[in-house]
Amino acid sequence: MLGLDLSNFYLITPFTNPSEYEYMWIPAWVIPDDIMKEYNLRTKIKNGKTLAEIRTGMYGLPQAGRMAYKKLIKHLAADGYIPTGYTPGLFKHITRPVLFCLVVDDFGAKIVGRLHGEHLINSLKKHYEVTIDRDAKIFCGIHLDWDYKKRTCELHMPNYVAKAAKRFHVPPSLPEHSPHKWNMPKYGKSTQLTPLIDTNPRPNPTQIKFAQEVIGTFLYYARALDNTMLASIGAIATALSTSSWLDIKQRLDKFLRYAITHPDARIQYKASQMHLWIHTDSSYLNEPKARSRGGGYFHLSDKPKLPIKPTDPPPPLNAPILVNSKVIPNVMSSAQEAETGMGFLNARDAVPIRQTLEEMGHPQGPTPIQFDNIVATGIINDTVTQRRSKAMDMRFYWLKDRAAQK
Repeated sequence: MLGLDLSNFYLITPFTNPSEYEYMWIPAWVIPDDIMKEYNLRTKIKNGKTLAEIRTGMYGLPQAGRMAYKKLIKHLAADGYIPTGYTPGLFKHITRPVLFCLVVDDFGAKIVGRLHGEHLINSLKKHYEVTIDRDAKIFCGIHLDWDYKKRTCELHMPNYVAKAAKRFHVPPSLPEHSPHKWNMPKYGKSTQLTPLIDTNPRPNPTQIKFAQEVIGTFLYYARALDNTMLASIGAIATALSTSSWLDIKQRLDKFLRYAITHPDARIQYKASQMHLWIHTDSSYLNEPKARSRGGGYFHLSDKPKLPIKPTDPPPPLNAPILVNSKVIPNVMSSAQEAETGMGFLNARDAVPIRQTLEEMGHPQGPTPIQFDNIVATGIINDTVTQRRSKAMDMRFYWLKDRAAQK
């Protein structure tokens, strides 16, 4: 593995045509005196500002990323590096065993042999300043600990939660081991009552912004490492449009206490045959406005024996490459429909993952999806006949169609 970073990636890309130049007014008070003197800008100040012509990419310019990317593709193609096809940011060499993922200006490259890695480095050095991480220890802020003997890779982000706790002024408190409140079910109740409407004041713009900052800060960490946070983050985001600030603040406090109690999450990936497996589940009518919440666990493991049978033993479990935790947008009319609906959403998300794995050189075949609802699996596999077909949304038959196509 090889990690690369391009310096000033956005700032050195010129416009291809002078007619595309952009212009902006710069207030005189933001220009340092030495710059003002060096370029004799005082003669160009009018009404307290000066007009600047933008000829290259710069931070804040909407098209800067697109310009830099187009320039990079042109340079890479000259040395045989091309996009794989459908996966954005995934490139390969037409003859060499080199495959890399590009995220803005960060390269995570899979290479076979040091010689081919040097070819990629020299290709980039023709046009950019390149920072080289030959052991691929960090990618997109995530630390990677490789163990080639055990064939594992462990991911972590040291001090990420500690810095976030300092930013949001989270005080030391008693340990918290649950990211969100749990309501104990009361079995055997003859009457189920909807919770009373929260009449406390709604959050003001400042409070909403604070909550959004917490969500945005921890969402990346949760998706990359600590997926136990995802349900709580989603519930807080949903509560911003439905609950009072008192309720949201209680959710935030509990979540932040949980984060600082468990600050350094780690996940470990094990080498496998790179076949995609999915576990899907849902919880019926547990969200506001009669919605249901669903989840999905996507991991890579060994290839299944064909034909796949429900009685087959499960493959070795691996760390997830994706965890879904979302509110199903439709109102479900039964637990079975909620299970099928979330199965559809997870299967839909699996399509681009399957395509990426194919482009990486890992043929897939059928993707097994594990349900825990026998009626849902019966309907999809045509072993159960529906009597109330119009209660099922039409889009869910996409799953049934894909199952029939293997």
